[in-house]
Formats: sequence, structure tokens, C-alpha cells
Amino acid sequence: MNATRDTLRPVREATRTDRLLAALGGLVAAYVSLAVADLVASRVRPEASPVVAVGGAVVDRTPAVLKDWAIRTFGEDDKAVLQLGILLLLALLAVGIGLLALRRRVLGSAAVGAFGVLGALAAVTRPDSESAVDAVPSLVGAAAGALLLYVLMGRLLAPRPGAVIETGVGSGVGSAPDAGSEGVPGAGTRAARADRRSFLLVAATTGLAATGAAALGRAAGSPAEENAAASRAALRLPRPASPAPPLPAGARLAVPGISPFTTPNRDFYRVDTALVVPKVNADRWRLRLHGAGVREELTLTLRDLMARRTVERDITLACVSNEVGGPYVGNARWLGVPLAELLREAGVRPPSEGGPADQLVARSVDGMTIGTPVEDVMDGRDALLAFGMNGEPLPFEHGFPVRMVVPGLFGYVSACKWIESIELTTFDAYDAYWVPRGWAAEAPVKTQSRIDTPRPFGRPAAGTVMVAGVAWAQHRGIRRVEVRVDDGPWQEARLAAEDTRDTWRQWTYPWTATPGRHTLTVRATDGTGATQPERRTKTMPDGAQGWHSVVVTVEGGA
Repeated sequence: MNATRDTLRPVREATRTDRLLAALGGLVAAYVSLAVADLVASRVRPEASPVVAVGGAVVDRTPAVLKDWAIRTFGEDDKAVLQLGILLLLALLAVGIGLLALRRRVLGSAAVGAFGVLGALAAVTRPDSESAVDAVPSLVGAAAGALLLYVLMGRLLAPRPGAVIETGVGSGVGSAPDAGSEGVPGAGTRAARADRRSFLLVAATTGLAATGAAALGRAAGSPAEENAAASRAALRLPRPASPAPPLPAGARLAVPGISPFTTPNRDFYRVDTALVVPKVNADRWRLRLHGAGVREELTLTLRDLMARRTVERDITLACVSNEVGGPYVGNARWLGVPLAELLREAGVRPPSEGGPADQLVARSVDGMTIGTPVEDVMDGRDALLAFGMNGEPLPFEHGFPVRMVVPGLFGYVSACKWIESIELTTFDAYDAYWVPRGWAAEAPVKTQSRIDTPRPFGRPAAGTVMVAGVAWAQHRGIRRVEVRVDDGPWQEARLAAEDTRDTWRQWTYPWTATPGRHTLTVRATDGTGATQPERRTKTMPDGAQGWHSVVVTVEGGA
């Protein structure tokens, strides 16, 4: 017989136990591969982890409709669900690779290596990749996994007494499968059990070691992340030259269940494509300003920005993925520098003044691009390059060290986090990240209102029930909010005092609730006199609209 095997092994049909152990071997090899890669990535760059790199590539190639569904269904957990899905897919592939290695030991190990190469390619081709070093975690992890699988299969496929052995040339026949080479009954069975014990020992030992090493790596953190955290901790925000106006009396309503006027940083919504939150070192951060109409390209440090005239403003932000009545809206006090002033100093003029650029493209350190109308940024509204949020440096999750904030525009066309570049161009010349994926190039915030309390399917007691919520139409303001019970007439709600037209307004309506099932509906009218349309629309391509309603069952009565 002129056949060469990957290793000496019995010529027999694999048993069910062999196949189960081979599948387990594939899973353990994949787990160790990912754990080692994660450990190496913690020292290189967390974003270079193969799961993160591949996940980012999947996000970029996922249809916008599916992304919007994921945000609606899983909320801010959409990234965790994506990574879990990737891990489940890898687990299925690992089982297949383990079964392949049962028959072809080298080929199975090579398959693990091939996935490492794919992970490395995904890492180095990401927009935020810094160098070829990003390939190292995937390659090292794959090497560890491939070696482990080869060793495990060697334990499982060790030659056993009485087996027919293919040696490459010729073949030989030993004793019966259950007899030892010297005719000892049951020797083959005992050898098989010993092989499997050895297999399980190696698998358990390496799996535990990889788990411990990865846990230590995560606990220690990467040097880059540690430096970024230290730079944020050391940052002292400047006193604003133009503080936010004092909040008017009556702007905050003390109603149980209503959204607070100022959203705490920990509760502020987060919707982005970053599977790993970028940790940018403020001392190394730079902002590049360039493009059409820029008299001379500028490069600014954070200290340069904070040395400029700073302003503090209350501004409400909203995400275009927010459905009617959804949670992706929040109000915060932002500290930063006026973007329009910086642009004018660089020689930029809006299109209304003859400027050549009508789009400002902001680029994030993670490769995200966001396109904003130059006219809107320079029309007098408080468009900011913000570095402070609710009295502290921006949290990493919300864009530290610097992000854009532009009142009146949805976040995907204005609120670039982790910004590192601003380019002046035109909408005809460049499509920002979301535009080729089906979203509108320009997207002013739509007038919206929401019932916060009572909650959907709540069971309030009969009597006076305080219906309350928030309404927003940034840069237009809210003029009126109305509530309707079932199919009755619209009743005007009491509005909290207006802070500015760039912030949401709380509202209340005391409802005399009668027992039974009721539908509460709200609508708002903005500062221009336009009232929310009744018909609900989807979030794509430029934001949802329609009336929000909740169904409750009032208890009590005879």
C-alpha cells in the first residue's frame, strides 16, 4: 500500500466516543486559539482581537435593515449579541474541524491556521488598523490552537495493541482488536481508555491555562488603555467663557417615572458600530482640519482646543434608529469650543457665502465617517467640538477625548465620537458611512413626543393618574403637547418651562382614570407650528415619525 497517513493510526471505523472526543478537541482548540489571541491583543491593541476584527467586518457588511432590526430588538446589547453569534458559528466550525482532524490530523490543524489567517486579514484591513502588528493576535492564537489540535488528535489516535497499522509502505495485521500484542485479552480496550484519559487531561489542562492567562490579560489591561485612562483622569476641564444659562424655574418636573431633564452619563444612550470602545490617549490625540475652502491645514491638540474660547450648553441628542416612543434620546450639558469659529479662522465659508464645500466629513479613530451640512454647522447654532459632558471629561463610551455635537441633527449626520479628522468636501464628491447603506445624507431631527408614565400595560388605580413624558424638536423647540384618551378629544398638557429650543421639554397631564382598558396617545407641536403626523413610519431612511401611545388597564371601582 503506497499511502502516507498524517500519523500512525489504527485502520478501523471511528467509534462514537472517538467522534465526540474529536468534536470536543475542535472546540477546545478553538477556545484556546481565541483565548491566546485575546491575551496577545490585550498587549498589542484590543481592537486587533480576531472576534472584534471579524465582528467589525461583519457589521460593515450587514444590510442597514438588519442593523436597524438588531438595534430595535436587542437595544444597546446588539454588539454582545453579534459577538455571541460569531462565537456560536465558530463553535460549529470548530466541531467540524475536530471531526476532520479525526481522519486527517494535519489537515485539521491547517484548518485552524487558515481561520487565523482570515482573522489576521480582517484585523489589518480594518479602517482603524495602525500597522501589520494587528495581525499578530490572530496568528499567534491560530498557531496555539493548531498545535493543540495536533497534539490532542495524537493522544486520541495513538496506535493501540492489535491494530492494523499503515506505515506508508505495506501493511501488517496484528491480533484481534481486543487482544494485546502478546495475546493479553482486553489490552486494546485498556489502551483506548488510557488514550482518552490522556486526551482529556491535555484538553482540560490547556483550556484552564488559556482561561487563566486570558483573564489575567483582561484584568491587567493593555498599556495603551491604561495610558488613555490615566490621561482622562488627569484632565482638568477649563471654566467656560460662556456658561450655560441658568435652568429656568419649572424646567424640571418632579413626577415619578418621568425622564430626568438631564440624563446622567451612565444612562445616556449609546448607538455606534464599535465592538470595542476606543480608548484614546488625550496626550497623543490630534485633530486634523483640511479640505476644500480651508486656507491652511490645521492640526490641533486637546490642549490647543481647551485654550480656545469654551462654551457650555444644554443640548438634546437623538439617534435616527429611535423608533416612536424609543429610548435613544438624551439631554446633557456639553462643554467645548464652537466649531463654526474654528472653521472661519481656517478660512471656511458656508455655501450661502460662496464657500466651495457643502459637507463636513468627520472621521473617527475607528474609521467611522459622518457627513454634516456645512451650512447647518455655521448658521449660528451651538455646534460644538465637545470634550466635557455633565461636568466631567467625556466618558470613553461617549467619545473621549473629543466629539461633535450639533443640535437639530440626528447623531448619524452630526455626532461623531472619537473624532480625529474634519474634511471639507461636497455631498456629490463623498458619501459618508451610512449613506451607501440606505440612510439619507441629510437628516434634521423630527418632532417627537413620548409617554414615560404610566408604562405600557401598566395597571394604575382609578382616580387621578399623572400622565407624563418628554417631547423634543431640537433647534425648533416645542410649543405644545396634547394627550388623548381612547378616541376622545385632544387635551393640552402642561409643559415644563423651556430651557432652550435645543433641549427637550417635560410635560404632564392629570388624567381622571376610570376602570377598564384605555389607550393614551400623545402628540407635539414644534416651534414652527408643525404638529407631529399621525401615521407611523420606519426609522429608515431619515428617522421615524408618528404618535406614541400606550395601553393601560385601570383597576378599581365597583
